[in-house]
Amino acid sequence: MPPALPAIIEDWFASRDWRPRRHQMDMLAAAARGDHALLVAPTGAGKTLAGFLPSLADLIAHPTDRLHTLYVSPLKALAVDVRRNLLTPIEEMGLPISVETRTGDTPSDRKARQRVRPPQILLTTPESLSLLLSYPDAALLFSDLRTVIVDEVHAFATQKRGELLNLSMARLQAINPALRRVALSATVADVDAYRAWLAPDGDIDRVTPVMGEAGAEPNVAILIPEGRVPWSGHSGKYAAKQVMAEIEARQTTLVFCNTRGLAELIFQELWSANDANLPIAIHHGSLSIEARRKVESAMAAGKLRALVATASLDLGVDWGNVDCVIQMGAPKGSSRLLQRIGRANHRLDQSSEAILIPGNRFEYLEARAALDAVEAGERDADDFRVGSLDVLAQHVMGLACAGPFRAEELLEEVRSATPYSALTAEAFDHVLHFIEGGGYALRAYDRFKRLTQDDDGTWRVSHPRFVQQHRLNAGIIVDQPALAVRFANGRKLGTVEEGFAAQLRPGDSFFFSGMALEVVRMDTSDLTVRATSKQARIPSWGGSRMAMSTRLADRVRHFLAEPDAWHRFPPDVREWLEMQKLRSALPQPGQLLIETFPHEGRHYLVCYSFEGWNAHQSLGMLLTRRMESQRLMPLGFVANDYALAVYGLKPITDPQSLFSADILDHEFIDWVEQSSLLKRAFRDVAVISGLIERQHPGKRKTGRQVTFSTDLIYDVLRKYQPDHLLLKAAWADARARMTDVGRLGDLIDRAATTMLHVTLERVSPLAVPVLILIGREHVAQTAAEDALLMEAEALVAEAMRAD
Repeated sequence: MPPALPAIIEDWFASRDWRPRRHQMDMLAAAARGDHALLVAPTGAGKTLAGFLPSLADLIAHPTDRLHTLYVSPLKALAVDVRRNLLTPIEEMGLPISVETRTGDTPSDRKARQRVRPPQILLTTPESLSLLLSYPDAALLFSDLRTVIVDEVHAFATQKRGELLNLSMARLQAINPALRRVALSATVADVDAYRAWLAPDGDIDRVTPVMGEAGAEPNVAILIPEGRVPWSGHSGKYAAKQVMAEIEARQTTLVFCNTRGLAELIFQELWSANDANLPIAIHHGSLSIEARRKVESAMAAGKLRALVATASLDLGVDWGNVDCVIQMGAPKGSSRLLQRIGRANHRLDQSSEAILIPGNRFEYLEARAALDAVEAGERDADDFRVGSLDVLAQHVMGLACAGPFRAEELLEEVRSATPYSALTAEAFDHVLHFIEGGGYALRAYDRFKRLTQDDDGTWRVSHPRFVQQHRLNAGIIVDQPALAVRFANGRKLGTVEEGFAAQLRPGDSFFFSGMALEVVRMDTSDLTVRATSKQARIPSWGGSRMAMSTRLADRVRHFLAEPDAWHRFPPDVREWLEMQKLRSALPQPGQLLIETFPHEGRHYLVCYSFEGWNAHQSLGMLLTRRMESQRLMPLGFVANDYALAVYGLKPITDPQSLFSADILDHEFIDWVEQSSLLKRAFRDVAVISGLIERQHPGKRKTGRQVTFSTDLIYDVLRKYQPDHLLLKAAWADARARMTDVGRLGDLIDRAATTMLHVTLERVSPLAVPVLILIGREHVAQTAAEDALLMEAEALVAEAMRAD
């Protein structure tokens, strides 16, 4: 028999003609037993209220003026939004419960007061929680903490931010062993894997799984453009007028884009097609805090008809007036699509409405695969990682700031965090000695001697300045070197990366924050601009592009091998696949199709692996190196999410030799060490581990200064201590995050046993989308678009000729 709700909460539900849902009562029952809990429930199911309901009930039954519940969110915006929504029932019930947020945006005086007089419920982020634990009074602050609620757990459990949070929960559990852990998500594929991540010591039996009631099936459609599905492109911008028509027909629409650059592009296309002059806005992570808060407030107040956004808004933010979600380009995963669909409607008993706009024919197949996966209830698999040593170094330093510790006791605590459960004493010792002096090669420099071991074996911070240094520089998210974009009056619009800014000169113009801006001047930290009506370009941002999930890739491969299912596709997509089957071949699931053919004096190899742009970029680098060693005279390569094309002056007659497994041992290692990949990865781990400061008191280093510092240390360690902890961490990051080496390895393995090599006399239909990209990737302005279009039309005509 589940425990009863307090009468005041029962009355509040009744006043709204609501009843508690089954999963909300199940969460209450888990709390009554003292169990940890993982709630998986669709958006609109009252998931957040279910997480907080046991805390509200306990605070009603046992009032306290101490910190009772800690809520951890991956996004600052989500913490602010949850506070607003949580305060409504608390105020309507007249409960004496205070709720506050603590993020990087919280004023310093409020942060100081919160440590002395905390609210009963504190909403924060992993980074802010880690900083709270770095104060000597942390044990007192958290001594009565009853519950930690981790919202949108799927968004960061498998990343470094999740590792930091798990370490922080281990410390909180050490402070108060009776602490309960709760996690919430709408999209979890492997419930047991998340239970293990959440549980102390990975003991899943201590975590109760609570499954929410199923909601109404979403109403998702693929928009078929006026005319034909494009051969190439990934933006869906061709459909701008149709998207504006959908916006005009609805109250409020969220338009999701997969990258910040695409969001800026789509906003401009929609604005040009906005004949009714409807209020629309843009939101992404590079815009200033002020700009983002202004847009969020306008959305909450129902003042916008559409908002173009990136992943900065696909988590949890609750705007009940959103009645449609539009995804520009392919969704890349069923879980991501379901998460974004959930931003519409927020009512469990009514279908959420979403529209997908595929950018090209392959993206049409991907969109159809995503719809099928959503209908089948299939979620994307998550790849949980072994805990990173740079994150552990930051955590250990933070705990040292709170007070001295003994290594053996801290190691036991760290191992209770699931990502670090297999951490060896030797590896932990390396982390301690790295913080103690920077490592063998850096031991002569006092600025790296952050820890000292006393005669009794305890470790402590070497000097108070290192405490201040840690709190100024702690954090897992490492910003790429960037310049602030400002008007002449000092108003900040946001940031662009240094690499893009370096391409600009005074008088150049670019789109940002939905405006066309002209560069006035540039210095080491600021890009001063003014509004302009001149033709502008779209900024580029670094970082990995999202790859299609492995499960969607499998579904697309099945589409290619199942002609009986093609009747579901538009006529031009069906014709494209039928001509490919006639002229070349379509791979069976698990097979790797390789085509070789001549075209305009060059010889091409096209590999259809569906492993994503990142893996294909890496493979392109490796194949061209190997082609050089085989004297095939390579000229270059081009890739999309679905295929890779390499081309040169000599025909490739033996592709199997290019794909041999030792390519990952020889060419891969050589390429990574000579490229900037490893240096970029080292920069990140050096910053996260605390070896390099981003900020000094009153002054922030520029991106160039940080890069210069890390490059110097990188060169020293490569020469004098190649087995240094940070070089190993950088290698792990370079392999996993920057090159999708896991998928690359799968591709190489598949090539060894399943390669289907087809020799053709001319380009195939399946090769057209990737070959169109040759030349286009190097064209910055629109002046050459007509020539490229004519070239593409000729390529299509050649490929689709049946003889």
